[in-house]
Amino acid sequence: MVARAKQIQDRRAKKRDDAGNDKVVATNRRARHDFDILETLECGIVLVGSEVKSLREGTAQIAGSYARVDDGELWIFQMHVPPWSYAVGFGSHDPDRKRKLLVHRHELDQWKRKVATQSLTIVPLKLYFKEGRAKVEIGLARGRKQQDQRQALAKRDAERDIARATRHAEKFS
Repeated sequence: MVARAKQIQDRRAKKRDDAGNDKVVATNRRARHDFDILETLECGIVLVGSEVKSLREGTAQIAGSYARVDDGELWIFQMHVPPWSYAVGFGSHDPDRKRKLLVHRHELDQWKRKVATQSLTIVPLKLYFKEGRAKVEIGLARGRKQQDQRQALAKRDAERDIARATRHAEKFS
Protein backbone atom coordinates (compact mmCIF):
# COMPACT_ATOMS: atom_id res chain seq x y z
CA MET A 1 0.00 0.00 0.00
CA VAL A 2 2.85 2.38 0.82
CA ALA A 3 4.54 1.65 -2.51
CA ARG A 4 1.35 2.54 -4.38
CA ALA A 5 1.09 5.86 -2.54
CA LYS A 6 4.72 6.57 -3.45
CA GLN A 7 3.99 5.87 -7.14
CA ILE A 8 1.06 8.27 -7.09
CA GLN A 9 3.19 10.95 -5.43
CA ASP A 10 5.93 10.50 -8.03
CA ARG A 11 3.42 10.74 -10.88
CA ARG A 12 1.97 13.95 -9.45
CA ALA A 13 5.43 15.42 -8.98
CA LYS A 14 6.23 14.80 -12.65
CA LYS A 15 3.21 16.85 -13.66
CA ARG A 16 4.32 19.80 -11.58
CA ASP A 17 6.32 22.60 -13.15
CA ASP A 18 9.54 24.14 -11.86
CA ALA A 19 7.51 26.76 -9.97
CA GLY A 20 6.28 24.13 -7.53
CA ASN A 21 2.52 23.78 -7.65
CA ASP A 22 1.75 24.44 -11.31
CA LYS A 23 0.29 21.51 -13.22
CA VAL A 24 1.51 21.36 -16.80
CA VAL A 25 -1.23 20.21 -19.16
CA ALA A 26 0.58 20.35 -22.51
CA THR A 27 3.92 21.46 -23.90
CA ASN A 28 4.92 22.33 -27.43
CA ARG A 29 8.34 20.72 -27.66
CA ARG A 30 8.37 21.06 -31.43
CA ALA A 31 8.28 24.87 -31.15
CA ARG A 32 11.73 25.00 -29.53
CA HIS A 33 13.05 22.84 -32.36
CA ASP A 34 11.51 24.80 -35.23
CA PHE A 35 11.87 28.32 -33.83
CA ASP A 36 14.32 30.56 -31.99
CA ILE A 37 12.32 31.85 -29.01
CA LEU A 38 13.19 35.52 -28.45
CA GLU A 39 10.74 36.43 -25.67
CA THR A 40 8.13 34.64 -23.60
CA LEU A 41 4.94 35.88 -21.99
CA GLU A 42 2.42 34.31 -19.63
CA CYS A 43 -1.20 35.01 -20.47
CA GLY A 44 -4.60 33.85 -19.38
CA ILE A 45 -7.03 32.04 -21.63
CA VAL A 46 -10.81 32.36 -21.96
CA LEU A 47 -12.47 28.94 -21.65
CA VAL A 48 -15.93 27.51 -21.13
CA GLY A 49 -16.61 25.24 -18.14
CA SER A 50 -16.33 21.91 -19.88
CA GLU A 51 -12.99 22.96 -21.42
CA VAL A 52 -11.55 23.59 -17.98
CA LYS A 53 -12.63 20.13 -16.83
CA SER A 54 -11.10 18.61 -19.95
CA LEU A 55 -7.83 20.49 -19.35
CA ARG A 56 -7.71 19.21 -15.78
CA GLU A 57 -7.78 15.70 -17.23
CA GLY A 58 -4.67 16.68 -19.21
CA THR A 59 -5.99 15.95 -22.69
CA ALA A 60 -5.19 19.17 -24.60
CA GLN A 61 -2.78 19.42 -27.52
CA ILE A 62 -0.96 22.59 -28.58
CA ALA A 63 1.58 21.07 -30.98
CA GLY A 64 0.27 22.64 -34.19
CA SER A 65 -1.23 25.78 -32.72
CA TYR A 66 -0.28 29.42 -33.17
CA ALA A 67 -1.39 32.82 -31.91
CA ARG A 68 -2.35 35.91 -33.89
CA VAL A 69 -3.60 39.43 -33.22
CA ASP A 70 -7.06 40.04 -34.73
CA ASP A 71 -9.01 43.26 -34.20
CA GLY A 72 -6.74 44.35 -31.36
CA GLU A 73 -7.11 41.06 -29.44
CA LEU A 74 -4.80 38.07 -29.15
CA TRP A 75 -6.26 34.71 -30.21
CA ILE A 76 -4.90 31.18 -30.18
CA PHE A 77 -5.78 28.97 -33.15
CA GLN A 78 -5.76 25.19 -33.64
CA MET A 79 -5.39 24.35 -29.96
CA HIS A 80 -7.22 21.05 -29.52
CA VAL A 81 -9.20 20.64 -26.30
CA PRO A 82 -11.40 17.55 -26.63
CA PRO A 83 -14.88 17.62 -25.09
CA TRP A 84 -15.09 16.53 -21.49
CA SER A 85 -16.46 13.00 -21.32
CA TYR A 86 -19.10 13.89 -18.69
CA ALA A 87 -20.35 17.10 -20.37
CA VAL A 88 -23.77 15.86 -21.40
CA GLY A 89 -26.37 18.32 -20.15
CA PHE A 90 -24.77 21.67 -20.83
CA GLY A 91 -23.49 21.00 -24.33
CA SER A 92 -20.02 20.36 -25.55
CA HIS A 93 -17.68 22.84 -27.19
CA ASP A 94 -15.92 22.83 -30.55
CA PRO A 95 -12.52 21.20 -29.83
CA ASP A 96 -10.56 23.32 -32.33
CA ARG A 97 -12.23 26.71 -31.93
CA LYS A 98 -10.16 29.86 -31.56
CA ARG A 99 -9.73 31.03 -27.98
CA LYS A 100 -9.02 34.49 -26.66
CA LEU A 101 -5.80 35.11 -24.75
CA LEU A 102 -5.68 37.70 -21.98
CA VAL A 103 -2.68 40.04 -22.01
CA HIS A 104 -2.04 43.63 -21.03
CA ARG A 105 -2.62 46.19 -23.77
CA HIS A 106 0.95 47.55 -23.75
CA GLU A 107 2.40 44.03 -24.08
CA LEU A 108 0.03 43.26 -26.93
CA ASP A 109 0.97 46.48 -28.75
CA GLN A 110 4.70 45.77 -28.36
CA TRP A 111 4.37 42.22 -29.70
CA LYS A 112 2.07 43.32 -32.53
CA ARG A 113 4.66 45.90 -33.62
CA LYS A 114 7.49 43.35 -33.49
CA VAL A 115 5.51 40.73 -35.44
CA ALA A 116 4.69 43.28 -38.16
CA THR A 117 8.18 44.75 -38.55
CA GLN A 118 10.53 41.81 -37.93
CA SER A 119 8.55 38.94 -39.54
CA LEU A 120 8.19 37.04 -36.28
CA THR A 121 5.43 34.71 -35.16
CA ILE A 122 3.73 33.94 -31.85
CA VAL A 123 3.73 30.30 -30.79
CA PRO A 124 2.33 28.71 -27.62
CA LEU A 125 5.00 26.91 -25.62
CA LYS A 126 3.18 25.53 -22.60
CA LEU A 127 -0.37 25.19 -21.28
CA TYR A 128 -0.66 24.87 -17.49
CA PHE A 129 -2.62 25.72 -14.36
CA LYS A 130 -1.26 28.35 -11.99
CA GLU A 131 -3.11 28.87 -8.72
CA GLY A 132 -6.16 27.16 -10.23
CA ARG A 133 -6.28 29.27 -13.38
CA ALA A 134 -5.44 28.09 -16.90
CA LYS A 135 -2.43 29.89 -18.36
CA VAL A 136 -0.60 29.74 -21.67
CA GLU A 137 3.06 30.60 -22.07
CA ILE A 138 3.53 32.08 -25.51
CA GLY A 139 6.78 32.91 -27.24
CA LEU A 140 7.79 35.49 -29.80
CA ALA A 141 9.70 33.37 -32.28
CA ARG A 142 11.75 33.50 -35.44
CA GLY A 143 11.61 30.47 -37.72
CA ARG A 144 14.73 28.37 -38.15
CA LYS A 145 15.96 27.11 -41.46
CA GLN A 146 16.93 23.43 -41.81
CA GLN A 147 20.64 24.26 -41.49
CA ASP A 148 20.01 26.26 -38.30
CA GLN A 149 18.10 23.32 -36.81
CA ARG A 150 21.03 20.99 -37.50
CA GLN A 151 23.48 23.43 -35.94
CA ALA A 152 21.29 23.79 -32.85
CA LEU A 153 21.10 20.00 -32.47
CA ALA A 154 24.88 19.66 -32.86
CA LYS A 155 25.47 22.39 -30.27
CA ARG A 156 23.08 20.76 -27.80
CA ASP A 157 24.73 17.35 -28.29
CA ALA A 158 28.17 18.88 -27.73
CA GLU A 159 26.98 20.56 -24.51
CA ARG A 160 25.55 17.23 -23.28
CA ASP A 161 28.82 15.45 -24.04
CA ILE A 162 30.79 18.09 -22.13
CA ALA A 163 28.44 17.90 -19.15
CA ARG A 164 28.62 14.09 -19.18
CA ALA A 165 32.42 14.14 -19.31
CA THR A 166 32.74 16.62 -16.43
CA ARG A 167 30.28 14.61 -14.33
CA HIS A 168 32.23 11.46 -15.06
CA ALA A 169 35.54 13.18 -14.20
CA GLU A 170 34.13 14.49 -10.89
CA LYS A 171 32.92 11.04 -9.96
CA PHE A 172 36.39 9.51 -10.22
CA SER A 173 38.49 12.34 -8.81
